[in-house]
Amino acid sequence: MRRGVGGAVGAVVALVLAVLSGCTGANSAGEQGGSGRSGAAAGRGSPEGAGAASDPASPEGRDSAEGAGSSAGPVSPGGPGSSGTAGGRPPGEPDPGLFGAPPRIPSTEGLPGRAHSLGFARDGSGFALLASCVGDPAAPENGFCRQHVAVLDAGAGEWVLRRSPLPRVTGTDGVSSQLTALGPGRALVEEGGAGPRDRTWFTRDGGRTWRAGDTRTVGTIQGIPAGAVLGTDCAEPAGALPDDCRRHRLVVVSPEDGRRRALARVPLLGDRPRPQEQPEPDGSWWVSGTDPRSGRAAVAVSRDGGRGWTVTRLPGPTADPGRYTAVAVGRDAVYAAEMGELRGGEPVKNPMRALHRSVDGGRTWLRMWTTGPSEQPRTLLGLPVPGPGARVEIGAEHSGYRSTDGGRTFARLADGSHHTRRTPLGLLREDSPCGYALTEDGARWSTFHLACDTRPDD
Repeated sequence: MRRGVGGAVGAVVALVLAVLSGCTGANSAGEQGGSGRSGAAAGRGSPEGAGAASDPASPEGRDSAEGAGSSAGPVSPGGPGSSGTAGGRPPGEPDPGLFGAPPRIPSTEGLPGRAHSLGFARDGSGFALLASCVGDPAAPENGFCRQHVAVLDAGAGEWVLRRSPLPRVTGTDGVSSQLTALGPGRALVEEGGAGPRDRTWFTRDGGRTWRAGDTRTVGTIQGIPAGAVLGTDCAEPAGALPDDCRRHRLVVVSPEDGRRRALARVPLLGDRPRPQEQPEPDGSWWVSGTDPRSGRAAVAVSRDGGRGWTVTRLPGPTADPGRYTAVAVGRDAVYAAEMGELRGGEPVKNPMRALHRSVDGGRTWLRMWTTGPSEQPRTLLGLPVPGPGARVEIGAEHSGYRSTDGGRTFARLADGSHHTRRTPLGLLREDSPCGYALTEDGARWSTFHLACDTRPDD
């Protein structure tokens, strides 16, 4: 399925973004390539390379755009754009109050089809697309897929069906549309495709009415408002399809009208920055890419709603920048999973070659785990799950793995092969085709079911 607002590129536009300089601070340590592993049944990776944060006193250590720069600490629970720290915490240290008991979501099983593009708002409301397909092996052209929108209103005891703006899909085309939640009662539905004029529909009243639009980027925005989603589109060349795009840029999907707008100030992370769609619990926004000086994997963080960025190079095991880096902020540490091809051993899907840990909000990093030819975990589905203290879990292709020492060693779990992603309500994992679980602290999970009735909708 096309992800028009995530790591995959979206629509191409003719507008030109004046890309302002971001921090290009590079870590001076942690460049050795050894894995530092010792033999253990579950696999080991010793910590390496404490990455030095950018020097704020040097031109390379701060955002050079006027009025830009990293804030003194995490954004307050009031939302992106707030300043200062709460409760006198050191800069970058998450607020423990943000990591409480998991929210409770009601189960509703008697809905047609299967759910996908499940999303939530901070008030507990939610949206999901439901797709129900009828096939005819003897005459595939007679098959069709019908889509609905499932909506959970804030405080409601069950999900309800509301009209989908999408047309019925006929033949063997399948379903490639997606839904993006944009705050309380607000969502954007996009039809499948990769063109800049693909159709979209936006609702601000919980799916009761929809307004048509398209995926073009219009104008520029200074910051990322609450409820928005961060994505990319193609900046060069204009009109190119995703596979032909040479340079991507960051765009904000607005909760006001569902339109895309180019973010005015962006970090310097090469031609293919990959943003995380949602902010982390402390309000920070993260983007991964390439350090322009060394060509190595790097991450950028904004603590003021995308107005200023700090770039830090990761102490990765190789000079190859890899694919991207998945970042998750926990109560006691931040984890960055460096994704990329592995050297030696059998090729795998979603390869994770290193796991980094930071205890100062991402200003410095320590490489805790380096994946070898056989050591597990070697893959990651979505995001790592930070827990209390030094606990972190990895959902891999065939099993889950848990570490209680910050990622130095891992033990295999009985299950745990789950894809995990960030939502405004916490980390969301899919346990089965219709089973889900949410957590805020990485230890306690609340489960719910949605659309487990797979009968075709007539």
